[in-house]
Amino acid sequence: MELSGLYWNQIKTTIKNKHGSSKLLENWLDPIEFIKSEALPDLIKITFGVPSQFFYFYVNEHLKDKITNELAQQSDIKIAIDFVVTGKTAHDYNTSLQDVMQNADSVFHQQASASTASPQHVHTKSFDYKPLENVNEDFTFSTFVVGKNSEFAHAATYNVSNNPGTNDYNPLLIYGPSGMGKTHLLNAAANQIKKNFPHLRVTYVSGERFLNECVSSMRRHEMDKFRQKYRENSDIIVVDDVQYIGRGEAVQEEFFHMINSFIEKKKQVVLASDRMPKDILGLEDRSRTRLERGLIADITMPDLETRLAILKYKSENYNVRLSEDTILYIAKISKKSIRELEGNLKKIKMFSELQGLNITLELARKVLAHHENVITISIEEIQRIVAEFYKIKVVDLKSKNRARPIVVPRQIAMYLIKRFLDKSLVDIGKAFGGKDHTTVINSIAKIEDLQNKDPQFKNDIEELISHIHNVTGL
Repeated sequence: MELSGLYWNQIKTTIKNKHGSSKLLENWLDPIEFIKSEALPDLIKITFGVPSQFFYFYVNEHLKDKITNELAQQSDIKIAIDFVVTGKTAHDYNTSLQDVMQNADSVFHQQASASTASPQHVHTKSFDYKPLENVNEDFTFSTFVVGKNSEFAHAATYNVSNNPGTNDYNPLLIYGPSGMGKTHLLNAAANQIKKNFPHLRVTYVSGERFLNECVSSMRRHEMDKFRQKYRENSDIIVVDDVQYIGRGEAVQEEFFHMINSFIEKKKQVVLASDRMPKDILGLEDRSRTRLERGLIADITMPDLETRLAILKYKSENYNVRLSEDTILYIAKISKKSIRELEGNLKKIKMFSELQGLNITLELARKVLAHHENVITISIEEIQRIVAEFYKIKVVDLKSKNRARPIVVPRQIAMYLIKRFLDKSLVDIGKAFGGKDHTTVINSIAKIEDLQNKDPQFKNDIEELISHIHNVTGL
């Protein structure tokens, strides 16, 4: 009904005024629609609709408390709110938020003797929140900008954080190159679990630290203490840079049994690695299969659109004002990682503050001049892009397989490498299992010919080229 929509708009206006109205706050708050209200025996449950899963993640983490507190001030009854991803609007429902809140007392009296609602999580003990060791409290799901490159990894980690040990996502392994946001997601998972389940003991450790502690414990004959710390005194284990585990057989033994113990007891395991388990050097088969048992989610370099969104978010957090052309310039030349993207923003901010200058496109070009001519895409990255596009493995591109589903993508990869990188025919051939330069020449000529003859094939090439442009800005 219209009344409920008007009332919710008033609440949104009040929230904006109290928390310093900004474009960022408006962008997230305005699309939230009132859906319905339910007067339960001990509280009012209010449901809001959000336009996408991305919105759902953000508002749950970043705006839920603000909205709940503001609504609670309008009633003496406890308020609980929930969000659903829906295309419906408030006009599709007949329940008025304002009516329910104004008449809550009478509704509660009527329902006092009725059956209780669905059981809720009840904490019988109060827990004092203590910061987690080695965990950055600023790394949460609300501060992680989701793009196509990280959508699946983000959703999987968020799901595990809200339902630890209760599904098949155990262990959850996130893999991808350095600086893509894996550590952010792991920290977010640890923070979220501690927030939702304060009684659970969360242990966050890097693979390198786990390795060093294990070796040190062996030397001091204190393995019982080591096992007690990681197996008996932890309910959730979060391990970053798990590829370090492959460096020692004895360490792998302990790691393997620790993971087994957690899974058997339905305790959640969350891991991150810079490569797939099968590509971790020195990793034993049983450890590899154990890591592959659960869910594996990759995270890659964000495309240009996502880099722009990240920059806008970071610049607002750092209170840095950037013009659209300056943001576009920084995003285009920051092609290695999200870490590089943020680092370039910090460089410009620091330079402007030290020199007392406003940030302009010219200033950004001056500070980041050394980035402009640096080619950051590699042969391996182009091979990966082509392999993903045609749903094959990179190893197939390098093999001697002559089947057409493999040969054509291999020829396309050679063509794109020659187009985007200053590599010799010999170097390109070596990257594909030692093919000779004549094979490379013929492959490039074949792709050029097919583009002239087959419009659909030409569209595929253009889509791949567009993807490379989005990723690298080249």
